[in-house]
Amino acid sequence: MLARVGVLALQGDVREHLSALSHCGADATPVRLPADLAAVDALVLPGGESTTMSRLIRVFDLETPLRHRLSEGMPTMSTCAGLILLSRTVLDGRPDQLTFGALDVEVRRNAYGRQRESFEADLKVEPLGVAPFRAVFIRAPRIEATGPDVEVLASFDGNPVAVSSGLHLGLGFHPEMTGDVRLHQLFLRRVEEALEVNAA
Repeated sequence: MLARVGVLALQGDVREHLSALSHCGADATPVRLPADLAAVDALVLPGGESTTMSRLIRVFDLETPLRHRLSEGMPTMSTCAGLILLSRTVLDGRPDQLTFGALDVEVRRNAYGRQRESFEADLKVEPLGVAPFRAVFIRAPRIEATGPDVEVLASFDGNPVAVSSGLHLGLGFHPEMTGDVRLHQLFLRRVEEALEVNAA
């Protein structure tokens, strides 16, 4: 069953995620308005700047519809700033910082340094097999605690950087910048399996 996957298109690496999803065979579409969100089966929340994204989510009246879709079990893939938005707790967030709590994790913003401290690292991501995944970290958040239902898929320097919980996939790095679409493929397989179960 072909999944219709939205990419939150308010700020950040929207085009890169749309390209990766399309390459994997998904019906990929930008999401800017509540009507866009209502039309998709799953959502990617991209990297960018989490406080700016929080503000724009409110400006475009997406906060309540997004909370509703998450409560209904909509699958998500969140990267970098998107991970911050979906976390339970932001340890150094601003008072007006949005968190949706879909992932039971505590994160610290920019924990790996500012823009000039960006780096790449080869990660062993358990579901992807033997070949390492080249991860790009740009002003990356660090996951400092995970809840009991969160599975750690990959770690760097002793901290989780890729986690999974139910139909939510959270990444502290930018998979859309590498040309390696295996994590997008993993997410799409999970979305399509969920659609088949719901259709049965």
